[in-house]
Amino acid sequence: MKLLDYQAKWQDLEKDTNPFAIMIMAHLTTMMTRGKPQMRQQGKWDVVRKLLEKGYDQEDIRKLFRLLDWMMTLPEELQQSFEEQLNRYQQERKMPLLSHMEIRGIRRTARESVLEVLEVRFEVVPPEVTDTINQIEDVSVLKQLLRQAITISSMVDFQQLLSQS
Repeated sequence: MKLLDYQAKWQDLEKDTNPFAIMIMAHLTTMMTRGKPQMRQQGKWDVVRKLLEKGYDQEDIRKLFRLLDWMMTLPEELQQSFEEQLNRYQQERKMPLLSHMEIRGIRRTARESVLEVLEVRFEVVPPEVTDTINQIEDVSVLKQLLRQAITISSMVDFQQLLSQS
């Protein structure tokens, strides 16, 4: 049987608790939304929501999500929008996809990246800049700061930008 044969059995896939059902749904959605990024984003959200609501344990959810996320790639701006939607969903239901330890590691890496770029570009990073960056919890803000650190013309300009954030 080919995966395309499951297209006609979509409702059966939705009810199925077998993890392969989620992956088949992801594959079919990916194929149907090729060249249609807005539809892909909605399809990805629908499949991820089903994944989160099937009752799998956290480790299985994380593994399946990684595969699904890799399979259903989105353009950067749609990926950011998708991640924001996923974060809101997880906060409302108190069901994090990542463990606290993983989140802390991601934040630490993002902070280190910003500081490293600033050190390479401007040699000295004032302690107040380091302190401010180390207090930022939002990874998306840290990503923005990393982009700014790469392109900004001076440390003074970066400090002004940081004070506005």
